[in-house]
Amino acid sequence: MQPLQDVRILAVTVFLAGPFLSMTLARFGADVIKVEIPKGGDPVRALGPFAGPEGVNPTKQTDQDIPTKFLKRTQGVKSVTLNLKDPEGRSLFLQLAKQSDVVIENLAPGSMKRLGLGYKDVAAVNPKIIYCSISGYGQDGPHADNPAHDHQIQAMAGLMDINGHPEGPPTRVGIYVSDLVTPLYSAFSILAALRHKEQTGEGQYLDASMMDTLASLMFMEPLEEFLADGHPPRAGNNARTGPTGLYHVKDADVIITVGHDHRYVALCEALKAPELATDERFIDAVKRAENLKVLRVELQDRFARFNCDEILARLKDRDVPVAPVRTLDKVLADPHFRDRGTLQPMRHSLVDEPVEDGITVGFPIKFSSGPLPQMRGAPTLGMDNEDVFGRLLNISAKKIQSLKDKGVV
Repeated sequence: MQPLQDVRILAVTVFLAGPFLSMTLARFGADVIKVEIPKGGDPVRALGPFAGPEGVNPTKQTDQDIPTKFLKRTQGVKSVTLNLKDPEGRSLFLQLAKQSDVVIENLAPGSMKRLGLGYKDVAAVNPKIIYCSISGYGQDGPHADNPAHDHQIQAMAGLMDINGHPEGPPTRVGIYVSDLVTPLYSAFSILAALRHKEQTGEGQYLDASMMDTLASLMFMEPLEEFLADGHPPRAGNNARTGPTGLYHVKDADVIITVGHDHRYVALCEALKAPELATDERFIDAVKRAENLKVLRVELQDRFARFNCDEILARLKDRDVPVAPVRTLDKVLADPHFRDRGTLQPMRHSLVDEPVEDGITVGFPIKFSSGPLPQMRGAPTLGMDNEDVFGRLLNISAKKIQSLKDKGVV
């Protein structure tokens, strides 16, 4: 299944947000051309460890070595090199954009415009272009010019304020969440824009802000109500108003969800504590919220009497949502992810065998119409220069070499 096989995307993307968007679209068959700086490329290309013909090493062993981070983020994408500060490089970019459906970029706001390659510049040669910019705070507004990566966005959006333990400091989420969620919003926005173009013939500009994305997710919860009611913003591993949360058993940690009265009664039965179900302090959701600290102490005392396998079985038998807190090594060892294609061997475009012990991601949704295409491994810098420039712009190999000698590609 390749629903985007007739879509060409020109990507000026670095680090994580832009490349993840590129890879997501390539996964559905789009022809994604990543434009990189000659001799340097995406800054991630300089960050080890590296994988190549000599295996995985902390430092580069061959010119074909690619960082494992880049291998994870750039599957199925083609790489060309262009000096966009050079007039000839700018001209070649516009020629490619004229033959593309989508341009995506995640440079600092205004960078592409200053190069003469902003939305209006590209739309002048291709009025139907869909142009998507990802940035920390958006292209306008009081924060637009502030440099930002995921750490700053989590702080500015307030995510760190609601994450962590009540008595502890603000805590960031342990993955680059804004760098990953914003490209997903951008991906389905691009698909919507492509559909709009089919209906109207119109291209358009998409301004994606990482801070806006996080805020839109956070306030799906009634955080303003919690603040008004005096609940602390940070609840750690627990719910703010009920017994849902983390508990310790003899040999592990488990996390439960108990959002309704019948689930609370079932929890008490599983813990062999029927007296807690009829205790007036915990008789309904309002009372449990009022006496939450005492309730957690009582529940923790009961949980501590069981081992992990026993409590999992008892809770599952009573339809109480529960899971053990697994370490990453146990997650990686779970065959579930290999069987469903969620985690796959890491591949290098110039090496036949997968990178030893390397893991990359598949797509977490399965389609009944068939599997998504198997993507090639991430490319070496400028690997597709001759193919792209020759096929799309009819530039000869000799001319490409001349452009390379001049530092244009």
